[in-house]
Amino acid sequence: MTDILSPEKLREAYQHVWFVVARSQDINDGPYSTQLLDQKLVVFRDSSGAARVTDRRCIHRGGNLADGRVVGDSIQCPYHGWQFDGVSGVCNRIPSLAEGGRIPPKAAVKAYPVIERFEFVWTCLGDPVFDLPNPPEIEDLDLEWRAAEPIHAECGFMAATENFRDMAHFPFVHDRSMGEVPAVIPDLNVQREGREVTASFFYESIPGSEFSDVGDAWMHYHSYAPGMATILYDFGPEIGKRYLVDFPSPVSYDKCTIFWAVATDRNFKGGSVDEILAIETTVFDEDTPILEGLDPKEVPLAGQAMEVSAPADVYALNYRRATRHAVETILSARGLLPAAVNGRA
Repeated sequence: MTDILSPEKLREAYQHVWFVVARSQDINDGPYSTQLLDQKLVVFRDSSGAARVTDRRCIHRGGNLADGRVVGDSIQCPYHGWQFDGVSGVCNRIPSLAEGGRIPPKAAVKAYPVIERFEFVWTCLGDPVFDLPNPPEIEDLDLEWRAAEPIHAECGFMAATENFRDMAHFPFVHDRSMGEVPAVIPDLNVQREGREVTASFFYESIPGSEFSDVGDAWMHYHSYAPGMATILYDFGPEIGKRYLVDFPSPVSYDKCTIFWAVATDRNFKGGSVDEILAIETTVFDEDTPILEGLDPKEVPLAGQAMEVSAPADVYALNYRRATRHAVETILSARGLLPAAVNGRA
């Protein structure tokens, strides 16, 4: 077993990666409960409208802060009313204290960095090694976004990420939504640079398929290991472009929440953004039972299970190499790389 790719070491590395913990719309009406890498969190907006993320457990007597309410820039525990600042996590009010009473110096919950982008709230449990990407292929697009209903899946987030870029499963898993897609996958020119993987695939319209009735399209795949994957659909100048993003987030090693969204460029003539969301929802719903039936539940990066690959798996194999690169980079940057691996590097 490769030590740096063991579940324990991956979890250690992924503490330093940005992951989605909520849709932006999920926190507009109050605190939102979530979990990332076994850490229970609460997400909320403060008085300025900024998204905040802290530990969910109140340090006093273990109250669930997600069941509390936002007071100014703080989250208030529903049990005894203690309030914790959303930026620092420091307790700034204990109602039972007399005026002038001293708040204990250890009265604080951990607060985490936050970025709000693509209609999602992102956080990192540790000190992030990589910046949250802004994919260059959409820099000049004027996108209208729709964040989909999150999917709570009984599988690891890397397995969900691999599924998003897998083309060989189309005729078997998506025969209802995509129609009679050819089973043979043409040679793919997959490029990898560091933790990024790209490829372009020409998808011909399938007669009778709502998924592709708009016409032929280039599907431009772009992934950032370990868990950000995108597809830019280019139907040509007469129809325009649409965008699909997949941000699976690890609840634990073998469970994830699949956060995803669609977007359409200005003047896109292939349907409204809500129509595109409905089409892609059908596709994602077809994937979920397949993902939950996988054995093992997560990609066996450390060789926990035997697998045999075919030429159509070239993107997945490059994703795994990119993930190893990302993990090694993170562990090295944070002084967590085992001595034997560090010496070999």
